[in-house]
Amino acid sequence: MSKQHPLIVNTEWLAERLEDPNLRLVDATTFLKIPDKEGEEVGMWSGRDAYNQGHIPGAVFADLMNELSDPKAPLPMTVPPREQFVKKMEELGIGDGTYVVIYDQGALVGNPVVANQWASRLAWQLRYEGFDDISVLEGGYHKWKDEGRPITTETEHYPPANFTGKRRPELMVTKDDVKKAMDNENIVLINSLSPEDFRGETNTYPRKGHIPSSVNVPFGSHADPNTRQLYDISILRETFEKVGALDPNKKVITYCGGGIAATWNALLLNFLGQKNVAVYDGSMNEWANDPDCPLITGS
Repeated sequence: MSKQHPLIVNTEWLAERLEDPNLRLVDATTFLKIPDKEGEEVGMWSGRDAYNQGHIPGAVFADLMNELSDPKAPLPMTVPPREQFVKKMEELGIGDGTYVVIYDQGALVGNPVVANQWASRLAWQLRYEGFDDISVLEGGYHKWKDEGRPITTETEHYPPANFTGKRRPELMVTKDDVKKAMDNENIVLINSLSPEDFRGETNTYPRKGHIPSSVNVPFGSHADPNTRQLYDISILRETFEKVGALDPNKKVITYCGGGIAATWNALLLNFLGQKNVAVYDGSMNEWANDPDCPLITGS
């Protein structure tokens, strides 16, 4: 499928197209609460109730956690079987002849970090299954609402679609791929977590630290927390250029805790022109649970 619309769009752009019969607007809200204290468990829940309380007119709800993850996988938010994903997309009206704009209601519960990581997760899954005409709404639901734009509580529907894209295995890597990448100078490994997680100063995962040779580009460092707008493209470019991630001759692998924040960095890399980007879906949830996978601390 040929790409026709910008990878990242703003609220004004979307407002002008809400009545477009080919638009499929999707709310991908999911809630994630990282523990503040040692011993607390990570909390994650669907955004369906939040969607029912208010969403952008026309938006359908995509349940990343319960319907677009593999229920049989040992780790949460694992990519589902293709048949499961395609069936749900067709039910939501996403397929041939449509274009998709995705938004969410924020990255983390109780944390001011601004990143549209749930929207980017669904965008990445769509691209992985071969659908290209996707945009992510900059600033998401909160920016839309803050600007006084219309909100509705009506449940929306689109006609069922036909989804024919082919899966692109090159957009995802496994634990073994990452082990090989550690010693490959033609691959840039990006840890998308906070500097504290990267250095091993938190207790979020079973073991502390980061994958050897990986560099830290925090997923929450790309937008103004007050305006919810992305920083100027020159600033975004500089951030990724510093770690060599925009070199067209290199492949980039992004990872995080569970393959969510990593997709936001991957989306921005694509936005900046880096086409050779893959996501490690298992990320630290998988890596830190395997004692054979090395981790190092410090910066």
